[in-house]
Amino acid sequence: MSILSGKKVLLGITAGIAAYKTASLVRLFIKAGAEVKVIMTPAAKDFITPLTLSTLSKNPVHSSFTNEEDENAVWTNHVELGLWADFMLIAPATANTLSKMVSGNSDNLLLATYLSAKCPVYFAPAMDLDMYKHPSTTNSFEQLQKFGNIMIPSTSGELASGLVGKGRMAEPEDIISFIEKDILGKLPLRGKKVMITAGPTYEAIDPVRFIGNHSSGKMGYELARVAANLGAEVTLIAGPNNQQISHASVHVVDVISAEDMYNAAHESYPTADIAILSAAVADFKPKDIANQKIKKADATLEITLVKTKDILASLGAIKKSQFLVGFALETNNELENAKGKLTRKNLDMIVLNSLNDKGAGFGKPTNKVTIIDKKMNTLAFGLKSKADVAIDIFNEIIKRIHA
Repeated sequence: MSILSGKKVLLGITAGIAAYKTASLVRLFIKAGAEVKVIMTPAAKDFITPLTLSTLSKNPVHSSFTNEEDENAVWTNHVELGLWADFMLIAPATANTLSKMVSGNSDNLLLATYLSAKCPVYFAPAMDLDMYKHPSTTNSFEQLQKFGNIMIPSTSGELASGLVGKGRMAEPEDIISFIEKDILGKLPLRGKKVMITAGPTYEAIDPVRFIGNHSSGKMGYELARVAANLGAEVTLIAGPNNQQISHASVHVVDVISAEDMYNAAHESYPTADIAILSAAVADFKPKDIANQKIKKADATLEITLVKTKDILASLGAIKKSQFLVGFALETNNELENAKGKLTRKNLDMIVLNSLNDKGAGFGKPTNKVTIIDKKMNTLAFGLKSKADVAIDIFNEIIKRIHA
């Protein structure tokens, strides 16, 4: 799966002959799993039709602030387009447009959107040889890169004028490859291995019944998704749940019992750089498991429970260079209990959530957490979606492993 999967791409097309290549470019983005929206300068429509690009992108193509043919048309909001994108690509980027990008001249929708964009901006120059070498053009290249924009170098070859030299827009396949490598190279967890436990465990009473809890596994799955998007290779050890994840960098290990999870965690842990134990592991299990379904012969049933193995403590005891994170779900003396657990189990960080907080805990799409590190620094967050909580957790982990 490409790193571009799920990315929102804003493609700006300017009036150069290389615009014909953007049909292939859109198609390759879509094939990689990205969502594409296209903005064209008015003159770019002389080189490739909006109909072609809208058909390939499955989104309307924008080229002006309003539809002049429809007096009731809604204004095209360049700010919203700029905020929507994960990154913007201007290809082909003509000398004219590059100059306007430097000066801030926003005389069309594409340039106004560029000035509003908060995301990374790539540009792929395309022009004839003499234009490419002109001092004003090289100055545009330098200034735009100083602004933080990322240049996709042009290649040498036969140009539209018949000259041979520098100025050809990079081929669509090469543009895609360039962006993928650039994104991957900047991911903070690139090359890291992350182990995450998620969900409940089921402890059998007999072949039919079990002891379990209400954990949905959603928090752990969101953590796995964020870790993979940050470049990590993820092993997700998951108890029984209904969550789904599809990411080439996430390997799911399905387990049922606390013993299963203990064994899987100890198998994965030695090669992990980061381990996050977010699973709600049963603290107790039946001492004896009946071979046959227990009949309702008596009015009462007594089951002797014994402790399960403490996975988190066992990993803390053998910790070497791993960054070990635990979770604490508390109902009273929350902060004190979480700090005690962090120290006893030799953790680097603990994530505290309380069942007393509305919207937090099992089976909910939201969570409210407090993060405590081994120096007892405490950071409390408000109620957020579990997806956003996962981002907060990894932001704090990254700060500490790169400190």
